[in-house]
Amino acid sequence: MIREKKKITRKEIKEDRLVTFYYKAVSMYNQYQRQIMIGAIAVAVVIGGYYLMSYYNNIDNEEANLKLARVMKIYDAGQFQEAIDGNQAANIVGLKKLVEDYGSSKNGETAKIYLANSYYNLGKFDEALEAYDDYSGNSDLLKATAFAGMAACYEAKNETEKSIEYYLKASSVSPETVLNPQYMLFAGINYIKIGKNEDAKELFQTIKRDYQKSPFSRDVDKYLVQVE
Repeated sequence: MIREKKKITRKEIKEDRLVTFYYKAVSMYNQYQRQIMIGAIAVAVVIGGYYLMSYYNNIDNEEANLKLARVMKIYDAGQFQEAIDGNQAANIVGLKKLVEDYGSSKNGETAKIYLANSYYNLGKFDEALEAYDDYSGNSDLLKATAFAGMAACYEAKNETEKSIEYYLKASSVSPETVLNPQYMLFAGINYIKIGKNEDAKELFQTIKRDYQKSPFSRDVDKYLVQVE
């Protein structure tokens, strides 16, 4: 007598698949447990490293802030070389050392701009260019300032076309930067120097149209006369 085949229910099929999957997973874990453990440890190290780095960055930023505040008294007095070098007797860290030690922090990035300004005021334009170019912070105002500083350096070195390039970069960082019309004005003046009057005229007209309330808008007319 032929025994009737037992029908396998959907529930049993699911359970069988789950059992099979479980044993495959256990087998795979046993086979690769060292790699899995190493991977888990690596993830933990990355996460832990991120929080540890954030913690120390905050400490660095606070230390940089205190040291920057102290050296700014020298900078504001116009003693630019001393601001760069610091004053050991007064326990004031100079801007150069501050940037070396804390350059990756927010206040360290700000110190780069003051270091560059100091070099510029001393006529050390190549050093100033390097310091301005080193700025990599998140402040749109300081980004624009760095570009404008580079433009001023190139202008002082009689590299007029590069000066124009960086003044225009400074003016395009953010529409909220209040000095945008000034940067555009300086670029336009430099266009006149190299005989590109149409480019200068276009910039001056943009300033007149888009920045009517800016005090720099009032200076445009005398230059427009030269190019019309």
